[in-house]
Amino acid sequence: MVLNLADIQLSDENVFADEGVYTKELITKLVEANDPDLITLSGDNAWGPVSYIEVVSWIDSFGIPWAPVMGNHDGEGCISEFWASYQMYEAENCLFEFGPKDMGYGNYIINITENDDIVHTFFMMDTHDSAEYTLEDGTYIDGYDHLWENQLLWYEWAVNGIEELAGHSVESTVIMHIPVTEYIDAWEMVSITNEDGTSKINPDFAAVATGQKGEDCCPGAVNNGFFSLVKELGSTKTILVGHDHRNDFTVLYDGILLAYGVKTGFGSYWSPDRIGGTTITVDSEGSAELEQHYYDLDRCGWDIVDD
Repeated sequence: MVLNLADIQLSDENVFADEGVYTKELITKLVEANDPDLITLSGDNAWGPVSYIEVVSWIDSFGIPWAPVMGNHDGEGCISEFWASYQMYEAENCLFEFGPKDMGYGNYIINITENDDIVHTFFMMDTHDSAEYTLEDGTYIDGYDHLWENQLLWYEWAVNGIEELAGHSVESTVIMHIPVTEYIDAWEMVSITNEDGTSKINPDFAAVATGQKGEDCCPGAVNNGFFSLVKELGSTKTILVGHDHRNDFTVLYDGILLAYGVKTGFGSYWSPDRIGGTTITVDSEGSAELEQHYYDLDRCGWDIVDD
């Protein structure tokens, strides 16, 4: 079982205050309840050098292999994004690899095996920070960055190479921070609008969608074609992201599960009914099943409110 922690995002200011204490308790509860074989972090792990060292040390202390990706905030307040990455790279139980040059920090592969046969692959990918674009018609646009062209080529090379190595098609999961544009399309497909302007899942789509949309989806500023490539290659069946803390929905869209990880902990903003983590269970055939896990703050006795 894989346990994903999304957007822990503790700062130097709150890592040793209530937010940090309760976040550590929450993560401990998630680990004890699920007994994972692997812990993944889907980005925005911490702000600042003190909090980064503390979060890395805390996750590493469980003695469980763990694998993070970088989010758009991970380099903020730290000495550099490379420095933050290096703290994870040096941790005893961390599987983080820098990956190929000129692709950001932390593009690497984790293969799950059964009797020495590769049955499932996790692609850990860096969606970077912000970017500026000039479109073909001369329009200037800026916003969030996403996977670069060389990362798409690397992903395609890896999918084909793993299939050749395994001798069969291998199901895979992509874990990254910023969602692809198709998250917007997926929610529009399965949702209906409430009288107050908010939206919820249309009961007609209950078989393929779960969760809530508590804020706008914030993908990259331009569609880089990654989702189309994923469909074309046919390996990845789940994309798991963070980034938008009040979203926890999952939608099966064009045969691919587009999922938000549940916001983990109390750094930055959050919704009281959407605090917890996400698990992915891989069976012996390589199929992955995703489940969201939530914690009732009152039941836990935590006296903390959303800021």
